[in-house]
Amino acid sequence: MEQIAGVDAQLGSANQKRAVEGSLLGLMVGDALGLPFEGISARRIKQLLKARPRHALVFGKGMISDDTEHAAMTAASMITRWGDWDRFQGSLAWRLRWWLMRLPAGIGMATGRAIIKLWMGFPAKYSGVYSAGNGPAMRAPIIGVCLGHDRETMKQVVAASTVITHKDPKATVAALAVAQAAYMAGCCESVSLEAFRSELQSLLATEDSGAVKEFENTMDRLESHWEGNPEAVAEVMGLKKGVTGYSYHTVPMVLFLWLKYQSDYAAAVEAMIRLGGDTDTTSAILGGILGAGVGKEGIPQDWIEDIVDWPITAKYLQSLSEDLAFCMETGERRSTRWLPGPPIFVRNLMFLAIVLVHGFRRLLPPY
Repeated sequence: MEQIAGVDAQLGSANQKRAVEGSLLGLMVGDALGLPFEGISARRIKQLLKARPRHALVFGKGMISDDTEHAAMTAASMITRWGDWDRFQGSLAWRLRWWLMRLPAGIGMATGRAIIKLWMGFPAKYSGVYSAGNGPAMRAPIIGVCLGHDRETMKQVVAASTVITHKDPKATVAALAVAQAAYMAGCCESVSLEAFRSELQSLLATEDSGAVKEFENTMDRLESHWEGNPEAVAEVMGLKKGVTGYSYHTVPMVLFLWLKYQSDYAAAVEAMIRLGGDTDTTSAILGGILGAGVGKEGIPQDWIEDIVDWPITAKYLQSLSEDLAFCMETGERRSTRWLPGPPIFVRNLMFLAIVLVHGFRRLLPPY
């Protein structure tokens, strides 16, 4: 088992469940908090968001989108195929197929096209489309937390997850950066930019050279403005109106906010939401990294409790975290609870109606 060089602290059994639980819950909360602001510019959000963010999708409560669903499907596939990583990809592809059949309200264009290819009979390793969107990055935090101590296995599982939907090498590079950040957040009290970049450079040594160079150039530009506030850095990165769903826009900003606010989940997620753009996904990815470090106790309790959704709930994600901790400790796999398809279809129709109403609300003047 090859440990990532320079990271001496490995998740001990006492901290495994804390890091995994924190990552899954942190991703869910970021997703739900960011969802009502998705697609809105930073300037408009400044008008709408006068105080601390709160759940605002429906009657002061929050719901989750595809970001949390993908993280949960990834976790479930890891649990059922733990140690048999050659079959992990098939398990995740199978879950993605049936997820699409339930007509989720939010789905990226690349992910949708790739899953249609799966239904047409394409093998999972050939189903991806040439895109560098955020889909693989939102599945990466939980992979990193669980497998980051073993570089080659982590790379294998991240690559397997990525190519199901995205085959642009940049999607893999971005997902690996997220996975490594989540691992380091979970096992290190504090991570410096220099340490992270050193580990990342080593991790990406065998990846596509063009994709790696472009990512490193982006990180260089970010590092040169390290002392700036999030809004100023976003403007330098060409994201003044909002952080887009392109992984080379999202992931550098996620890394910047994680490294700036490593012990302050609430401040980091609020800063990400205020940047605008693809706020549910950007905040979800950031939350998945930060949550691994701060644990459930570091996430505002009301932000967890005020999510009213089904069947992917905080309790369900906690059950997945318990199973993953068991797998990490014993090396054995487990079965996972089956989520009922027809009721989820009804839930998705209700969710779509809520999102549409919320969208029409945006056309009105700010509160």
